[in-house]
Amino acid sequence: MKVLIVEDSADIAEVIETCFLVKWPEAEVFKTANGIPVPAMVEQHAPDLVILDIGLPDTDGMKVLKAVREFSDVPVIMLTARGEEMSRVRGLETGADDYMVKPFSHIELLARVRAVLRRTHMPELRGDHHEVTVGQVSIDHGGHRVTVAGREVALTPIEWGLLGYFIRNRGQIAQHQVLAEKVWGTDYLDSTVIKTAIRRLRKS
Repeated sequence: MKVLIVEDSADIAEVIETCFLVKWPEAEVFKTANGIPVPAMVEQHAPDLVILDIGLPDTDGMKVLKAVREFSDVPVIMLTARGEEMSRVRGLETGADDYMVKPFSHIELLARVRAVLRRTHMPELRGDHHEVTVGQVSIDHGGHRVTVAGREVALTPIEWGLLGYFIRNRGQIAQHQVLAEKVWGTDYLDSTVIKTAIRRLRKS
């Protein structure tokens, strides 16, 4: 597993790195205190996960996320300061998969990382190679492609998980707790995360 940590606080970055290396000794961890190099680092190292702080010394973390999303669907967990609710919503709408409020515990960090990694694998989607069409939406599971009215759209792992769940359970009412368990892999999730992810999927 490869992890890219984007955090200007050396102490916080070290804590995050230690958590990964204790839980996953084989993990390769790359770190940077600045946001501008991040898109190039994502292209170069092809990480399995990015931990991205919103507040960076050289640029806005939102701009970094937007730049990464132009070419990569790598899972991204954003770090925000307490009270930055609008920043968290903006991050989720821009393409973040989850967020954490600083300060956080190593237990919470590992739980959220495990949930994101479970979603990334999406075995129920990647193991299915047929195509499904519902209305104007066509899903090519084998090619990992989605088109809407003939226009291909790029989805993040969360959006893939949501779309797969909605397709498999179309016609049924989806409760927040069920979505949290089936898509996010956790029974505890801020409803703002779910609502924002669904709104983002609808806009795709």
